[in-house]
Amino acid sequence: MLLSDKTIDLLDDGKIDELIHGAEFSREKFLKGGGALVVGFSLVGSAVAGSAKGAAARTVAGPPNANLIDSWIAINADNTATVYFGKIEITGAPTGLLMIAAEELDLTIQQVSHGEWNTNVTPNQGFTAGSNSISSGGPQVRQAAAEARAVLLGLASKQLGVPTSQLEVRAGVVSVKGDSSKSVTYGALLGDKVFAAPNTGKAPLKPVTEYRLVGKRVKRKDTPGKVSGSHPYVHQLRLPGMLHGRVVRPRGQGPYAVADKALAVDESSIASIKGARVVRKGDFIGVVAANEQDAIQAATQLKVTWSQSKTMPGNGNLWKHFREAKPNDRFTRNRGSIDNGLKAAAKTQEASYSVSYQAHASMGPSAGLADVRADGATVWGASQSIYGTRATVAGLLGMPQDKVKVVFAEGAGCYGRNLQDDAALAAALMSQLTGKPVRVQLTRDQEHGWEFYGPATLVDIRGAVDAEGKITAYDYVSHQQPWVFSEATDYMSGRPLALGGFGGADTENAGSQYDIENHRIMGRSIANDSGLPKVAYLRAPAAPQALFASEQMIDELAHAAGMDPVAFRKQNIENYRWAAVLEAAANAAGWAPYVAGSKATSGRIRKGRGIAIGGFASTYVGIVAEIEVDTVTGKIRTKHVYAAHDCGLIINPNTVEQQIEGCVIQGVSRALLEEVTFSKSRVTSLDWESYSILRYKDAPEITPVLLNRPELRSSGAGEPATAPVAAAIANAFFDATGKRIRTMPMTPARVRAALKA
Repeated sequence: MLLSDKTIDLLDDGKIDELIHGAEFSREKFLKGGGALVVGFSLVGSAVAGSAKGAAARTVAGPPNANLIDSWIAINADNTATVYFGKIEITGAPTGLLMIAAEELDLTIQQVSHGEWNTNVTPNQGFTAGSNSISSGGPQVRQAAAEARAVLLGLASKQLGVPTSQLEVRAGVVSVKGDSSKSVTYGALLGDKVFAAPNTGKAPLKPVTEYRLVGKRVKRKDTPGKVSGSHPYVHQLRLPGMLHGRVVRPRGQGPYAVADKALAVDESSIASIKGARVVRKGDFIGVVAANEQDAIQAATQLKVTWSQSKTMPGNGNLWKHFREAKPNDRFTRNRGSIDNGLKAAAKTQEASYSVSYQAHASMGPSAGLADVRADGATVWGASQSIYGTRATVAGLLGMPQDKVKVVFAEGAGCYGRNLQDDAALAAALMSQLTGKPVRVQLTRDQEHGWEFYGPATLVDIRGAVDAEGKITAYDYVSHQQPWVFSEATDYMSGRPLALGGFGGADTENAGSQYDIENHRIMGRSIANDSGLPKVAYLRAPAAPQALFASEQMIDELAHAAGMDPVAFRKQNIENYRWAAVLEAAANAAGWAPYVAGSKATSGRIRKGRGIAIGGFASTYVGIVAEIEVDTVTGKIRTKHVYAAHDCGLIINPNTVEQQIEGCVIQGVSRALLEEVTFSKSRVTSLDWESYSILRYKDAPEITPVLLNRPELRSSGAGEPATAPVAAAIANAFFDATGKRIRTMPMTPARVRAALKA
């Protein structure tokens, strides 16, 4: 069990030691020490953190006006501030946003808290996705806090009788410079009152050189409750008089373009379960009961005859299917002449790479809670976009949006589109159909089998280098299907299926780290009716797939040129930030130059190292992976990963390092193990046996290297470090064995096949 001060930062030393090592730390003792884990969350009103406090409390349909300070900041009488923002909790970013607000307000981190995430309360900052909480949400919060500070200084100036230029602020106490006896607190100036002032966007921001808080190591505010068991998750919320609901679906989704039809429903099959009943709209089937165990039994026992499509290719035939599909082609880059670049080359390389479908595989199946009445609806769920979910719920229920309130309540981790919205929609629909509040929790096979997978990707690359090791041509073609945006509850109840427009190529990670005169990138979008499972965004969408191909090809070109992989990259990189993360990762790993694969040894256990650069959300990452390969079992063991990370201005080094750790561990898991399987009719990887993930014992040692650039705007940190991990491992495999493995995940069976090839 890997627990470090960076990933815990929460309990006193005695409790940490007991949690990690204490054999007597029983479930009973854990619950007693952490409070009532379930009973304590019996009422929804007390379960959602950050309840509306002070002047910013609202009860009307939002979003509140972003051009008003009161929509963002409330000053409380106890000289604290409540900050309202739309970026929800996935990565620890809310602590970073509070640091940004506290910095501009000249408050301590202890003096700020965030308001409730609620469509009647929260400013609409769009999706919490794309690692954009700090990069896009941060500037909005920073400006609103600066506006609030300007108003507060104006009020203090009048009360203390001096110009604002003669005032200074520490911890919410405004004092006259040189005379601290003349002071007033924010709470005394405006506690529990409204600003009643515009958010003009013109208030001056504090210079980075004057930061006292931003850039310091701050413990995440949400972690203590999560470790102690007192943090409220959506799964634990309860309403008086509510029913428990369960969704009834086939085991595993079929092709998304062919809707599942409920041909027959035998309601008498659950007649023996007192109080249980079927709820239905179109092909959406559910059961409800006052007792949760009765709902579970009814969902298992209900006899439903489903239509069965046989149009899926099966994952064993996937790449043949991709080749034969009629794609929609589009160039996302077409620079120079590939033919001229090939003619100028001393060496050329050509290869195909493939990455299987992969799941979000959230540890806790998604849950939602809803109370739908004739005059309005309230829905609780772990939505990444409460305003987007509000629009979907309103459409599903046939209600105006201003009659629907969506409240964020945290669920299991997602890093992309799992089924958290689907559970909330199911709860809302069941509540409308029954006239009572309904709580829905999905099952493990539903979470695994019905989610939006990270898309399978097939990549063909031609590359060329001249006699000096300069890349002269790079021709990259990616086959991928479009994303799907509809939840199963939505389209099975009769609403139209919403599809993404184009399954393209990740331009930023398809060789674009390098200065290549003749560079072409094409996306080949697989048709929507091609018999495939539904896909959407999964952590660093499309980047791991692109880099698994592209950074292997870069390594192959380095080998063809007879050059060390780091030296080859250095001479082909133009952007200083790519060069910096490359060098930082290599230095951290103690990289010694040699041609990859030239030191491959014999014997059962072989060791190698590999490097890759890539990123996501305008962040630059360099990864070095050190691995061992068991040539008998085919198992790859990732021993150590060095991750250099440049996300511009770092708000909280603790959180960035924690995200790097999570990215690397998930990246290793995806690289080596994770693969969605399906037959001709349905997805078949429905549990932790059929869909494997990395175990604690196989997690690598991780060395994060942070490159802080305070002169630059902050970019993403929650996803980028996962992007180059698989490529670095694949390059390390070549270094260890002299063989290439071009299919991901790099399972033992594929390793053994590669070694025999």
